[in-house]
Amino acid sequence: MINVSRQQVEDFHGPEDYWCLCVAWSHLGTSKSRKATVRIAYLRKNFEQDPQGREVPIKGMIVLHCRPPEGVPVAEVEWLKNEEPVGSDGNIDTRADHNLIIQKARLSDSGNYTCLASNIVAKRRSLTATVVVFVNGGWSLWTDWSACNVRCGRGVQKRSRTCTNPAPLNGGTFCEGMSVQKSTCNALCPGNPLLINSSQQPDLTVSRTYTSPICFQDSMDKELISQEPSLFDPLPDLKVKVHSSFMVSLGVSERGAEYHIQKAHPQTFPRGLAPDYSGVGLEGTLRGRREKTLLGPLAPSTPSMPPLRTAGVFGHAGGRLVVPNTGVSLLVPHGGIAVDTTWEMYMVINQEDSSSSTLSEERQEVLLSPEVTYGPLGLDLSCPVAMTIAHCAEVAADNWSIRLKRQTRDNKWEEVMSVEEESTSCYCLLEAQCCHLLLEHPGRYALVGEPLSQEAVKRLRLAVFGSADNTNPLGYSLRVYCVDDTPYAFQEVASAERVKGGCLLEEPKTLLFRGNSLSLQLSIQDVPQFLWSIKPFTTCQEFSFSQVWASNQHPLQCAFSLERYSPASSQLSCKISVRQVKGQEQILQVYTSVVESEKEVVPFFTQSDCTITSQMGSRAFKIPLSIRQRICATFDTANAKGKDWQLLAQKLCIDRNLCYFARQESPSAVILSLWEAQHQDTGDLDSLASALEEIGKVHSTHSTSNKTSTQTTTGTTTRTTATLGRSTEELDAEFT
Repeated sequence: MINVSRQQVEDFHGPEDYWCLCVAWSHLGTSKSRKATVRIAYLRKNFEQDPQGREVPIKGMIVLHCRPPEGVPVAEVEWLKNEEPVGSDGNIDTRADHNLIIQKARLSDSGNYTCLASNIVAKRRSLTATVVVFVNGGWSLWTDWSACNVRCGRGVQKRSRTCTNPAPLNGGTFCEGMSVQKSTCNALCPGNPLLINSSQQPDLTVSRTYTSPICFQDSMDKELISQEPSLFDPLPDLKVKVHSSFMVSLGVSERGAEYHIQKAHPQTFPRGLAPDYSGVGLEGTLRGRREKTLLGPLAPSTPSMPPLRTAGVFGHAGGRLVVPNTGVSLLVPHGGIAVDTTWEMYMVINQEDSSSSTLSEERQEVLLSPEVTYGPLGLDLSCPVAMTIAHCAEVAADNWSIRLKRQTRDNKWEEVMSVEEESTSCYCLLEAQCCHLLLEHPGRYALVGEPLSQEAVKRLRLAVFGSADNTNPLGYSLRVYCVDDTPYAFQEVASAERVKGGCLLEEPKTLLFRGNSLSLQLSIQDVPQFLWSIKPFTTCQEFSFSQVWASNQHPLQCAFSLERYSPASSQLSCKISVRQVKGQEQILQVYTSVVESEKEVVPFFTQSDCTITSQMGSRAFKIPLSIRQRICATFDTANAKGKDWQLLAQKLCIDRNLCYFARQESPSAVILSLWEAQHQDTGDLDSLASALEEIGKVHSTHSTSNKTSTQTTTGTTTRTTATLGRSTEELDAEFT
């Protein structure tokens, strides 16, 4: 054995590598072994050839080349895809001269590939090569020809196909050609007695308003005519007003107008006041098709600013008010209004910019919710109402200090409470996207937030709309909106686009915007350069941090103006990147036809698309009244272990700020009102039943000394749980 040091090898400067051999001798002679060469091992840092990213069609061949760094001993090579080793199989070969070969690319082969070289000295990683496997779009089969679009005379019928066989993926090309074919048709005319006898004079007896969804489509027009022919047939004394391209209103005489709400009880409050229903009725609904009574004649609202007010008359049975598609609602509990008394209650979302008086500049506060008013001011209830308001704060981490504020009578704003503190004046239950408030004093309320660090995050909703350029027959406009992620804030966008005739081109997406003082950048990418041009200096645009952070529920908009080189180019495909510097990025993918007759739009709803704004009595609640009363009777009574309503609150995950419930006449009833507000959209009684079942198990383990009383309570709870498992129809029947 011989020891050789690194120094010896480095100091050797012979004509060949440093070597050693072993010599054996005896009286018979000498014998030598073969030479053993000793070298300094190394692996250089740089690859001789890094793999290059590629975009290939599905079933195409992928070859990624890799030449590892020089080294002693020679480096071995393996491939990683998204940091996971790639093995050889019938379709993938990683053995050919260190190259990666995929015979037939699949969608699953898309990813980030890295060449990894290693020997006894070190490991080296190549640059990452991104492989994108794309799919070019293909047409589906043609649909059957539609029926003729007229009842009488010459009309048009059409058939369509979609670019879904397959749909373009990962930047694949959109289908070429038309997606709609039209043909002329003729329909026999049976004759119209009203047209023959034109001497009949109309008489104004009906009033209807119809507003189409954005991008009014033929199918909806036909459905409306077929279901309600009288809407467009000649009527006595018919007065037709066309407010805009989206609205057709048939007027009503004063003698024919009736309120759609129930007749007020003699003790309806507020007394002596003329009801102000301005904005209560929702323009754009088909209320006339569903109800024979209407609110009084309303002046047409401004299309870009729809009324955000709702009202209803409530009695002892309580009910619910909703401002549609805004994330705002109000629950009036059963029993909150005295027997034989009714109140006209309303709820309004403020649309004026009053953030300067709402927010504290010292705390750098931002508005996280709309400003919501409920009333009337003299409202007298025996228990709190439950108001739900959507907000745009990302509350998963403790990076916000969120407060509830109320406007005083001198129009100043005062802090009511922090959502995390204990209070006996009101209650705040903050969830991921909304806040449920228990309130006892009517007025205007809002949620504001103070960022505690740069990690505070606001949710933004991103949406892209498109429409033809009215000043240029070959032009097309893309408008990108960034707005606080609340349903209310999106209403301003929806209303503005409805006026412009815009189409929503992609489902809105959410971007998490950090409070790190860095701007928001928007850019348009992958515009087909041989088919479309874009207005110079508009491909990249930017919003400053303060514009986005302090937008206070008002939308930010940027526009991209494009122009076709030829009228034959009817399809537009591109993507829009929205990213915060050193933050999150979202991609809005656009595939659309710029020909009006071929548009396939993403539907969305505005505040005027909903007709149900109030519910009275039992239909407004998920828990049947008989069950609610039984739960309250059980849990409002104290036992040897304490107050049962505290255990109910704990099991329903409403176990903070219990001092608020303690001062209520029926703590259980208020807890259930809060539960109702939480579950108004799901209507699922399972969580309540599970909580009651767990409480039953807790009572069943009580000490022997309290066995009798425990069994009584458990029995009541078990019966309640079993009752909750029954259908709503059975419970309603029992209550009736």
